[in-house]
Amino acid sequence: MKIIFFATPDFAIPSLKILNESKHEIVGVVTSPDRQKGRGRKISYSPIKQFAVENNLAVLQPEKFKDEEFISSLKKLDADLFVIVAFRILPAEVFTISKLGSFNLHGSLLPKYRGAAPIQWAIIKGETQTGATTFFLKEKVDTGNIILQEKIEIKPEDNFEDLHDSMSEKGAELVLKTVDLIDTENYELREQDNSKSTPAPKITKEICRISWNNSVENMHNLIRGLSPYPGAFFVYDDKHFKIFKSAIVENQNLEVGEIQQTKNELFVGCENGTLQILEIQAEGRKRMSEEDFNRGFSFR
Repeated sequence: MKIIFFATPDFAIPSLKILNESKHEIVGVVTSPDRQKGRGRKISYSPIKQFAVENNLAVLQPEKFKDEEFISSLKKLDADLFVIVAFRILPAEVFTISKLGSFNLHGSLLPKYRGAAPIQWAIIKGETQTGATTFFLKEKVDTGNIILQEKIEIKPEDNFEDLHDSMSEKGAELVLKTVDLIDTENYELREQDNSKSTPAPKITKEICRISWNNSVENMHNLIRGLSPYPGAFFVYDDKHFKIFKSAIVENQNLEVGEIQQTKNELFVGCENGTLQILEIQAEGRKRMSEEDFNRGFSFR
């Protein structure tokens, strides 16, 4: 089966790799345009383009999806199926071109956590289980009929990076299974129950800001869900401090927002308990352990 693969970040590389090594043919890869980065304004391109170039795959990089030249290029490739992993929202003019349709890999058990940041929100909300879903595209985002789903455990120690990497690998296997089923027409679609949908909006700076006037469980999960990027933070004396790792501790009686430092440990009071800060980064400094941080900084 001939496939066009749409993706940009490294999350999608395992999916592209597993398809490229399968019996199916990747006839094109669509990714974001090259950008200038850094002080030298050097040209930088996406991890997916890097993989495509190294594996001699044709690359398309449209600025606008409705561009006539881009639409024409897609049609000329005569693909059977479009596969979308971690990419921008496609218009119907694009995802209806392929003969057998277009499906997306989403990082949740839809209809839960529809939106831009499903992996982060599952952790932030304290879930112990999430999953990956493949579904055919519809014009309304993340609402299409489900093809396959696979559950994924969220371990107590998992942060965003851990779950992201696990989902990337397991999602790739689900993508190949989905392509194989579509190829043999051996699948049944399942409609989503919109009444059970929950949002997973884009992570903003305001979401990243820690409020100690909240439960210790909520703040611990917020830190996990945003670590290592973009990072949950709090402000002290007009300076930002990012927290990358924490633990809920017992037998500590601190007021809300009260900070306690010992030689080797760092604690903060929350609404109903105490949080131990295990890894922290002060504004303008590098990330470090609580012990190293306490050697050079004092909250007074």
